[in-house]
Order: sequence, then C-alpha cells, then structure tokens
Amino acid sequence: GVFQLESTGMRDVLRQMQPDAFEDLIALVALYRPGPMDNIPTYIDCKHGRKEPDYLHPALEGILKETFGVMIYQEQVMQIAQTLSGYSLGGADLLRRAMGKKIKSEMDAQRENFVKGAVDGGVPEGLAGRVFDQVAKFAGYGFNKSHAAAYALVAYQTAYLKANYPVEFFAASMSEDKGNIDKLNGFKIELERLGIALLPPDINQSDVDFTVEEISNGESGVRYALSALKNVGAAAMEMVVEERVKEGPFKSLFDFAGRIDSGVMNKRQVENLVRAGAFDGHNANRRQVYDAVELLIKFAAAAQTERTSSQVSLFGDNSVSIPLPTLPECDEWPAQEILQQEFDAIGFYLSSHPLKSYEQTCRKLNIVEWASVEAGKVRDGRLKLAGIVTSRRFTTSSKGSKMAFVQMSDASGAYEITVFSEVLALGRDLIESGAPLLVTADVQRWNDGFRVTAQNIQPLEEAAAKAAAGLRVFVRD
Repeated sequence: GVFQLESTGMRDVLRQMQPDAFEDLIALVALYRPGPMDNIPTYIDCKHGRKEPDYLHPALEGILKETFGVMIYQEQVMQIAQTLSGYSLGGADLLRRAMGKKIKSEMDAQRENFVKGAVDGGVPEGLAGRVFDQVAKFAGYGFNKSHAAAYALVAYQTAYLKANYPVEFFAASMSEDKGNIDKLNGFKIELERLGIALLPPDINQSDVDFTVEEISNGESGVRYALSALKNVGAAAMEMVVEERVKEGPFKSLFDFAGRIDSGVMNKRQVENLVRAGAFDGHNANRRQVYDAVELLIKFAAAAQTERTSSQVSLFGDNSVSIPLPTLPECDEWPAQEILQQEFDAIGFYLSSHPLKSYEQTCRKLNIVEWASVEAGKVRDGRLKLAGIVTSRRFTTSSKGSKMAFVQMSDASGAYEITVFSEVLALGRDLIESGAPLLVTADVQRWNDGFRVTAQNIQPLEEAAAKAAAGLRVFVRD
C-alpha cells in the first residue's frame, strides 16, 4: 500500500539499502527501472562503506557525493557539463536532450564541444572523453530529480500514515481501489498480517466506502464498503446509506425492502448483498434470505406503490401496512457453498477460505503458502502449492499446442500458474472441477513477479487421504 515501494523487488532493495535520509528514497525511485537498476548494488555498497565512490574527477565530487558517485539524475548530467566543460545551463539542457535521442551526428558534435571545454579547463583529453562516455551511457535513461523527489515524498507520506495510522490508512487505500479486486485482496492479506480486523459488509454498519469502526475491545477495524461488492452499484448503495442515516437502522429484511426505492434496487443487487453476508445481522441463514429475494423485491414494489398513492390511512399517516410474507423454509448452504457464494459476490474469500480446513494436511505434505513465496521466505525451484481455481483462460501456444493460464487462490493470497499441453491433457477436468488442488510447480522470479509452471496437478483431497496417519479403532468387547 506504500506508493512506489510496494513491489517485492522494491522491498528487497529497501531492506538492503536501509535508507536513513530522504535522498535515499529519491535515488531509489529514480534507480528502480530497467537500465539504472544495474547501479543499485554500487549505490548500496558505497552507502554502507563497502566500496569507495568513484567521482571520475575531483571537480565532480560535489555533484555526485549525495549519490555516492553514481549518476542518477538528469540534473547531474547538466551540472557535470556546466562544471567540467563550461556549458551554459541552456547548452547543458541541449546536451541532455541529444544524449536522450542518441542521434550520432548530434552526439559527435556534443562530444567535441564537451571534450574541448573540459581540456580548456585543464582536464586531460583522455579523461574528458571517458567522462563524456560515462555521462552519455547514463543520460539515455536518466531520471528527472524533481520528478523522483515528488514521488519519494508521497512514498514517505504513505509509509508514515501506514506506520502511525494503519486502520485509517487502509480504509482510505481500499476506498481508493474499491474497483480493483486484486488490490483489495492484497490489502485484506496485509490487514491479517498486521492483526487488523476486516469487518464484513453489513447493511446497518457499512458505508458506501470503507470506514474505520471501533470494535468492542477498544481497537478499531476496517468495515467493508457496500459499493465494493460486485454488481450492486454505488448510486444504489448511496441511497441505502442515506435512508439509514435519515430514518434509522433497518429493523428487519422487510423493513429494508419497505424503505428502499424499488426503481433503484433490483433483484441482482439484493442477491449479491445476501451472498456477501450484508443481511447476516437480520437473518444468518443466507440461503433462506437468498431464496426470498423475489419476495423482498415484490414487497418493495408494493410498498413503493402504497407510499406514492394518494390514499391516506384512517389515522392520517403514510406508513406501509402490507402483510409481511413468510420466508421459505430451508437449510443453510454447506460451508463450502457459503464461501463460494461469498467469493462470487466479493471477488475473493473474505470470512474464511476453503483451504483453511486443510491446514494440517498442507503442513504434512510440505505445501508452501503463496505469501511465503512472495515474501522471499522460500527458495525458487520446484514447490508444492495448494489452491482453489478462481478463473482460467485456455489458449493456443505459438507452436499450436493447447495451454492454460489459471488463477488460483490459497488462504494467504492469489497467484497464476501456466499449464502447458502435457499437464493440461491430464488435469483439465481438475482445473474445471472447483475442488481444492495440489499443484507441483516450478517457481521462478520474473521481473517484479513470478513465473509459475505446473508440472503436476492432483486433487488435494486425494493427497490428503494418502498423507493421513490413519484411524485407530479400540474395541473393548
């Protein structure tokens, strides 16, 4: 959640760098890109005294000292040209642009000017040429320091807020990203890691956005936003919250139905509120409420008609007096079905995860959690992963063979596996089954993420049966 610094690679570099000055953050923001990244180890080694900075020429020490001899910023290119070769600032800016474009004729002319100016200032010609080559090599990917400083400031501010006001920080961050399921799931995992409660959506407690809510033990948690649920619509949720604030909490399912505008709220929206658990405070049997949605919508329409009709009751008030329907009798969904319905309405597993019941089995089978892989606690290589398939995309490779990209989720996070034709031929039915799976995969770091290639897929239930210690029966008679 910290601006610019949240990727795994960036966090690794921060741990190595141990920044103790704002300038370190500015440098990191500018260096952490293809090309300049090669200079990160030099910066870190010089910062911690393991290596002596190379300033190329004594006159450049004042310019390169804050970055330990590493050229990082476009402004440094201009200062070097000004100090070493007598360029005006305007001329130095033309040099910077020429180096960025890499047009040979322009570069040749600039090299001649640079070396001549440096020699006139008493710098040996060979050294002046070497400095120009170093500057030219860097300038192609140099970063604007003022730009990097602005990024670094926001990075520092968000880090400060997260460290000192984490609950408020996450409520604001999740509201900002409420349309991005992957981001919300990442925030949920981070809240768990920090021991901060993520309270479920509730028709009487949730706001349109994520909010801070006091819990009975004096601590605070983040209350899930109504508008972050799938297919409910921000406008409809604003209307619900407005009604609740104006007229008080909803006392029952039918009180809710009788007070909402049936022209704004439809069946699909109410169904998703039910599946996400927003009505658990009124009726904990989600299946019963889900099966009654049609009744609730009809009741809402009838109540709306009565409210808008010109008839006034005998006592002169406009209260709704329609008889309340009876909810259908039915058992609650099985635990796995509750989680699946929740997943479909929210986009990830919120209250629990289908793999929670397999925790002991996963330990016995040496299955690693995805969060451990992301955090670098597990070495790359062949690993055992467990997960539920959340989405899949079948395609054809450039060689014409079938393959699939499969999104999976375990209790610690979400990841994608690539399944090539041989494994796909044996495991396609499993990928589409919805059952918990055990995947043996090759895991490699790849840019800022991971490449996970499946080598074998099997039902986790089957692997669990083989891993079980067995059952002992003691017969007394």
